[in-house]
This record gives sequence, C-alpha cells and structure tokens, in this order.
Amino acid sequence: MARVFVYGTLKKGQPNYHNMTDRTHGTAKFQGRGLTVEKYPLVIAGKYNIPFLLNAPGRGHRIAGEIYFVDDQMLQFLDEFEDCPNMYQRTPMRIEIVEWEDTSSAPEERPAVNSILECYAYSTTTYQPEWINLPYCDNYDSFGKHGLLYVLREGRVDKNQ
Repeated sequence: MARVFVYGTLKKGQPNYHNMTDRTHGTAKFQGRGLTVEKYPLVIAGKYNIPFLLNAPGRGHRIAGEIYFVDDQMLQFLDEFEDCPNMYQRTPMRIEIVEWEDTSSAPEERPAVNSILECYAYSTTTYQPEWINLPYCDNYDSFGKHGLLYVLREGRVDKNQ
C-alpha cells in the first residue's frame, strides 16, 4: 500500500477520475486534500491539454490535490497510465494536509491538518523547454477559466506528444 497525490485529471470531478474508482485497476481510498510543500510549475500543454507537473521545485505554486491510499495493483495501473518512467516519474513529495476525511483509523493515528505526509506524485523532467514559460496553475480543473479543455481520446491517453 502506498499514498499517492493526484493533482490533475485523476481528481474527483475530472475526466479520468473514473480510473480511481474502477476496482479492476485495484483499490484507491480517498484520504483527504493537500498542497505540495514546495512550489512547482503545473502547466497545461500539448495537443491534448494535459496537466504536467514539471519537476522544477521552487518555481510556480504550491499545488492543490487529493491524497489516496492505493494498493499495489492500483499503483501498477497508475504507473502504466502515467507512462512511468518514460513520460512521468513517480517521485516522493512532501504534502501538507489541508483536509483529512479518512476516518477508518483511530483518531490518534490520523494525521493532523497542516502536518506533512510523504506521498508519491507523478511529475516529469522530460518536457518541451517552452513549457516552463506557460502559465502556471495551482489547482487544475479541466473545465477552468483557462479554456484548455482536456481532450479525452478513445482508449488510453497518449502522453508522448
């Protein structure tokens, strides 16, 4: 079991969230919401308007996302879905808890709001140089004011653009 921080199309209400609830991929249990401790550039890029968390800490914003506890099967699915390690790399990131909803553990075992957890997140070091100059998001929403609607293709989205 591992904790994963999702910030893009896998969040609730986003185009690929169904993958987090599809039991054929494994188990993903929503635990709460958080923010990256460090700032990162989160950009929307490519012809499919994919959110990319560029692994360039110190630039951009603290990124809002969701924390899930996933089993090994779901982690393997997410690695494949994110084309890890080719396009994205699964790296540990420090996440500050903003809201904790998982009440399955004893109260004294639940992390406190504002405490820090280490979670895996999918970021990329492989990107077009001009992406670093795109507008940075702090809370991705495919349907946001940016007007860059995520393009869902038949089958799995190809992140190698």
